[in-house]
Amino acid sequence: MNITKLINICIIVFCFISISTARSQWAIMKNDADSLVRKGTYHIYNVEFEKAEQCFKQIQEMYPTHPAGYFLDAMVFWWKVTLHRETKRYDKPFEDRIEKVIEVCDDILDTNKYDLTALFFKAGATGYRGRHFAQRESWVKAASDGASAYKLMIQCQKLAPSNHDIMLGTGIYNYFAIAIPDKFPMVKPLMTFFPRGDKQLGIYQLRASSRKARYAAVEAKVVLLQIYNSFEKDFDIAQAIAKELIDEYNNNPYFHRYYARLLVRNGQQDIYEKEWRDILIRCMDRKTGYDNFTAREAMYYIGLSLMRKGNYDDALKYFLKADDGKIIDDEDTGFTVNVNIFIGNIYDIKNRREEAKKYYSRVLNMKEFDNSHTKAKVYLEKAYGKR
Repeated sequence: MNITKLINICIIVFCFISISTARSQWAIMKNDADSLVRKGTYHIYNVEFEKAEQCFKQIQEMYPTHPAGYFLDAMVFWWKVTLHRETKRYDKPFEDRIEKVIEVCDDILDTNKYDLTALFFKAGATGYRGRHFAQRESWVKAASDGASAYKLMIQCQKLAPSNHDIMLGTGIYNYFAIAIPDKFPMVKPLMTFFPRGDKQLGIYQLRASSRKARYAAVEAKVVLLQIYNSFEKDFDIAQAIAKELIDEYNNNPYFHRYYARLLVRNGQQDIYEKEWRDILIRCMDRKTGYDNFTAREAMYYIGLSLMRKGNYDDALKYFLKADDGKIIDDEDTGFTVNVNIFIGNIYDIKNRREEAKKYYSRVLNMKEFDNSHTKAKVYLEKAYGKR
């Protein structure tokens, strides 16, 4: 993992990321607005942004001094930033909306510094902004927001320790406060000034949040998906969570990619080829978030499936098209490197040795991923399949 991703994860450890809170522990809004919150939140995750914005504008009109409507409107733009990876045009609108949430919360806290609703939404807004700054590599801003969000989260926990929505934040902290230093010892000094976490407690809290939280259940599932995929390496559980998410929010490309990748990871070849073909069609139809990066990834995995089935001519077509997609990258990626190796392999199978060597040589001029230079050198010395 590169330093950018590592620092990003560290920022996330200190950020409280949630959608809203349970009415059982503080008054949020009446049933009419509560219904709009639920409806609008569904539209966010299902990538129906216009419908979501309409819901949240109504909430703002009904409750102009309550932070919920403003926070959820900011989350629309959080997902726009997340899904539109090729542009930064949504950065400023997102940051402006987060600033509005904090302003509304501060107005409340000026009157009552223990107001749980205001503390909660300020923590969420500050945490999301910290994650955003981390993704944009604005480390000073990210660290400042991360530390602020952590302090606010602790205040919320003290006021409502058994709230299942708040358990999202405490679960995130408890798990990653241990998991990150264990996996990346170089960050242990960063944890010196923070309370010790508890991985098992963190998973328990996140599971409880995913089942019982009134509004934060989906976010808890997303975090559990990331944990089981990247840290616990329990790909069966991860796939089950991803399947649940994509079944409920079928338009969400983030969930769709996760599910399709896990099908690959778990060796379900016929299913994953079908899933990636569906993703590629959505890219061709220009569905929201199904961008050029996703299309390139789809062509890679379709080519991989075809190659494993021995359909080398069609596999080569997809790999060559995926290789053309390298123009969208700022630097070499694992996709580009592997595609060039596989193209060389297929040319070797087809006894087109000189063309194969050309692609292996390209790999040596790229950044190394997973011993790719060693593989390329081996194939340059002896053709693939003839060792």
